[in-house]
Amino acid sequence: MEKKDLLKETIKHIDIKKYDSTELIDAMRGMSFTSRDTARAADILTMMCKEHDCTNILTLAGSTSAAGCMQVYVDMVKNKMIDVVVSTGASIIDMDLFEALGFKHYVGTKENVIPDTVLRELYIDRIYDTFIDEEELQACDNATYELSNMLEARPYSSREFLYELGKWLHNGRAVKKDSLIQTCYECGVPIFCPAFSDSSAGFGIGKHQWERANKGEKYLSIDSVCDFVELTRIKMAAPQTGLFMV
Repeated sequence: MEKKDLLKETIKHIDIKKYDSTELIDAMRGMSFTSRDTARAADILTMMCKEHDCTNILTLAGSTSAAGCMQVYVDMVKNKMIDVVVSTGASIIDMDLFEALGFKHYVGTKENVIPDTVLRELYIDRIYDTFIDEEELQACDNATYELSNMLEARPYSSREFLYELGKWLHNGRAVKKDSLIQTCYECGVPIFCPAFSDSSAGFGIGKHQWERANKGEKYLSIDSVCDFVELTRIKMAAPQTGLFMV
């Protein structure tokens, strides 16, 4: 078995603009369990979007970005449904930046079908039943390393760094043009990543710091307390806030 045998069929992100689920959600309103909860959640989201003084925050965790939902979040930002994004490092770097650089997620299998020991030998990473090429993920690491070397050596909030990353993509480095990072940069929507080092960005920025420190030079760092302060200011300035939590 070779790597190319497993990395063949790409994950396709759903395009919600092609569907109208209004009637389905309306029907769920008279049902029970999660169906009724889904309809109620849709009503709350509608209220959030209609309230002009409501600051709407999209929070991302888990692997829905790799699983095919990233275009949903991009379209929400483009259609002014979201004012702020708070994400894990994996969702915004290992999945979104990863695809912005032209790499793909692939339809894979669960562990009981192809053992992880086999994937390790082939340099393939598994996200539940989704595969990615580890060598491509390391190229993603290098992108944050390259950007770190370009920026002024000082503490940054994750929002500042992701703004610069969006600008870097916008200025010709993106292969896929509608990543969430680039879209948020172009739409003026801030992205916060409180656990920034818990992703490929940690390797890239860590390499930058290691090399600069060994030379006795100043280096860039991510200030998580600054994230907390900036998010607090957004919350305090907003008459109302709404959360869309994934």
